[in-house]
Amino acid sequence: MLLILAWRNIWRNKKRSLIVIVAITAGLSCGLFASAVMYGMYDSLINTTIDRELGHIQIHSIRFEDEKTISDTIPDFSNVISKVKSVPELLGISSRIIIEGMCSSPTSSRGVKIYGIAPEDEKNVTSIHKQIIEGKYLESNSSSQIIIGKKLAEILDVKLKSKVILSFQDFDGNIIYAAFRVSGIFQTESSIYDQSVVFINQNEFFGLLNSQTFSHEIVLRLKSFRAVDSVFAKLSRTFPSLSVKDWKLLSPELKVLFDILDIQLYFFMGIILFALLFGIANTMLMSVIERIREIGILIALGMKRSRIFVMIILETIALSLVGGFAGLIVGVIVIAIFNSTGINLSAFTEGLSQFSISTVLYPILPLIFYPIITLMIILSAVLAAIYPAIKAIKLKPAAAIRTY
Repeated sequence: MLLILAWRNIWRNKKRSLIVIVAITAGLSCGLFASAVMYGMYDSLINTTIDRELGHIQIHSIRFEDEKTISDTIPDFSNVISKVKSVPELLGISSRIIIEGMCSSPTSSRGVKIYGIAPEDEKNVTSIHKQIIEGKYLESNSSSQIIIGKKLAEILDVKLKSKVILSFQDFDGNIIYAAFRVSGIFQTESSIYDQSVVFINQNEFFGLLNSQTFSHEIVLRLKSFRAVDSVFAKLSRTFPSLSVKDWKLLSPELKVLFDILDIQLYFFMGIILFALLFGIANTMLMSVIERIREIGILIALGMKRSRIFVMIILETIALSLVGGFAGLIVGVIVIAIFNSTGINLSAFTEGLSQFSISTVLYPILPLIFYPIITLMIILSAVLAAIYPAIKAIKLKPAAAIRTY
């Protein structure tokens, strides 16, 4: 009975109730869309970093983590790769040679990190091969070819087929110089990465260093993001003498973003609902004031004050849920539309590239977000109804009945 009565009371003043419902719908849908944009931005940052360079898990020698010198190779890395390939969750694996050096052109030079890769294996781990904007990706049998980032090409003032000189130390500390032709230019979401990394075929290193095969880094890509923790734990036990790290350990700042992202969004939505709370409370207070005489009559006829209190609470919850569900529906539709088409932020490419964020943003919200928001709406409604409900139950029947 109280629920039916509360529902009818909402629509006694349709204009006022509709204004509140529209306000809740607009506030909630805009808040959801803004949250989805923030989530999509952070999600893009994490995914692009994993796709670009990290992979899901990396394996190094213990000393490589500290010194990163050319001699800190992975012991018996072929056997390590053979064992890792037996992991059923594995999608791709690639070994890398990583050496700090200089990249020089006739006009300029730049300190870079030189990656020696197996081109076909690297395709299964990272997305660099998809981000070539000029020329072509490295081939397995390529010789004296190098791919560089667009930003580095601008700094060195080189273009496709230009010659650059790489210089680095060998195992004995001697400086090695080698000439390469630019076969491809890539552009990622990070301008910092584009100006500090170059790729050559790892066979070039073996020839230049007169060395047999070796590796500084083994990168793994898994079939599912959810399998990272279990595979990481398994490999850590399998290779206790090596440094095995997942992407969260390799990039702690991303882990912090990943951990606090949901908290940030709930806090943001809490602020919006807190602002809407005052509008709802004001509407319910006006509703109570308009019905002082009726409430006084109900009390005089013997209706318990606790039931009146519950009735006011139910009215507020019903009003808020109508607006809340409308806001959720509108928000989901808007998010779905922009998730499908993407938001083009190419006008801000330069700024976004400093933070490794893609210029096409896809808003997204995890499903668990919606039931929690619904609970937050109900809680906000209860808080908004407390003062009007207390105002109603404190009425004195004799005085209230004489009110016009």
